[in-house]
Amino acid sequence: MDVIFGRNKEEHPEPIKAEVKGELPSWLQGILLRNGPGMHTVGETQYNHWFDGLALVHSFTFKNGEVYYRSKYLRSDTYNCNIEANRIVVSEFGTMAYPDPCKNLFAKAFCYLSHTIPEFTDNCLINIMKTGEDYYATSETNFIRKINPHTLETLEKVDYNKYVAVNLATSHPHYDSAGNVLNMGTSIVDKGKTKYVIFKIPSSVPEKEKKKKSYLKHLEVLCSIPSQSLLHPSYYHSFGVTENYIIFVEQPFKLDILKLATAYFRGVNWASCLSFHKEDKTWIHLIDKKTKKEISTKIYTDAMVLFHHVNAYEEDGHVVVDVISYPDNSLYQMFYLKNLNEDLEGNTKLTSIPACKRFVVPLGFDKDAEVGTNLVKLPSTTATALKEKDGNIYCQPEMLCEGIELPRINYDYNGKKYRYIYATEVQWSPVPTKIAKVDVLTKEKLIWEEEHCWPAEPVFVPSPDLKEEDDGLILSSIVTSDPRKAPFLLILDAKTFTETARATVNVDLHLDLHGVFIPEKDLNAQHE
Repeated sequence: MDVIFGRNKEEHPEPIKAEVKGELPSWLQGILLRNGPGMHTVGETQYNHWFDGLALVHSFTFKNGEVYYRSKYLRSDTYNCNIEANRIVVSEFGTMAYPDPCKNLFAKAFCYLSHTIPEFTDNCLINIMKTGEDYYATSETNFIRKINPHTLETLEKVDYNKYVAVNLATSHPHYDSAGNVLNMGTSIVDKGKTKYVIFKIPSSVPEKEKKKKSYLKHLEVLCSIPSQSLLHPSYYHSFGVTENYIIFVEQPFKLDILKLATAYFRGVNWASCLSFHKEDKTWIHLIDKKTKKEISTKIYTDAMVLFHHVNAYEEDGHVVVDVISYPDNSLYQMFYLKNLNEDLEGNTKLTSIPACKRFVVPLGFDKDAEVGTNLVKLPSTTATALKEKDGNIYCQPEMLCEGIELPRINYDYNGKKYRYIYATEVQWSPVPTKIAKVDVLTKEKLIWEEEHCWPAEPVFVPSPDLKEEDDGLILSSIVTSDPRKAPFLLILDAKTFTETARATVNVDLHLDLHGVFIPEKDLNAQHE
């Protein structure tokens, strides 16, 4: 079997025409823009973890029934310093690097903020964020990098910390109906407090600033939530929104700030500063968008690890929250390069199976209800919320399905009652082997799979004459582990989950993480 992980990928900055088999609808015009790790070896040094690799942004452009592919490494400060030194000199989450003190390369990376937190990498390899008419490569640090979606050229570097006091931020923002960005980050030991900060970036700027498009200068802090512990804040990768609430799940997967501050001197990576506390609770915070305050009722569930929210919505006085959860934090360990390629040989190593679970939080419940009463009154779910003696509410979820990850939905239904999840499916390996469509109402599942194929996150593109939630297409880039088989972009009918077309590209495609589809109208707006 061909090795997929750890092998450097060549960039292709000029467009390459793909071979299309099948038929693409005439309305599919735009760019599928994706991000993920593409380089794991620099000189004679190698990253330890797959999530550490240098960001390789790639795109599939749809124009008049044709598909063009291109890719380009993000020219971050991290990339430039590593390439100049011909070795890894900037630390990533799973790999601690030690610059040559004689050359003083990227010494700034080891300066300390507030005498506590090291300055992090700007290797933004996880996702793509739209802000106004601009697009940014993002990760989980306080840095984002603006990119040109047409050419994939790397533009300016932006530090969130100049606009809001956060050291970390999610790479999974949300967008409201006006196009404003909602995101959250962690402010670590700032003025004696550690807190989670929720902020908004506007989709438009005052007329006099339109040429500068300085959206971030108008960033607004909506609210902050104090961490349960000053020196042990929760790790989180995403959050949820409904029409009236923001949902933040504070899980007992925690970052040890003292260990983080001394990691470089102790010769350990930052990942070792994370630990799962299985004896602790998972707290569910609901923040009212109108009052910008958290609801007073304390809501919790059992210890779990959560990376991706699926969706959330309100129904008859309840907030429904669907997430992908794990019983522990072992998934991260499985993505160390020394483990990954062994897993692809068929060794059963996935011990922590992802589960799509539905939590239901009651809002206007009877305060005089007896202790032990199930406060959930929705007949459509088996999820429960039990009132406890101290007034807290203990939530037990409904299992929607097992074995899916990288969930996407029709984003027009984000924050609203919905029916379909599009996701990858994992079995014996943490690397996806199938694409799934899950009906959360009937629990039915449709599957796409093909031998020696490893699909990326499926992206839903709505049909222009959409009448039902699943009227549209699913796009997923497919990496193949058979060297005789070329990689391709898969296009599925979202309703039937049958193949509409595939665009084969004669390049060594990398398995990416997340991204966005940019319709032609949004691309045109960027040039206006």
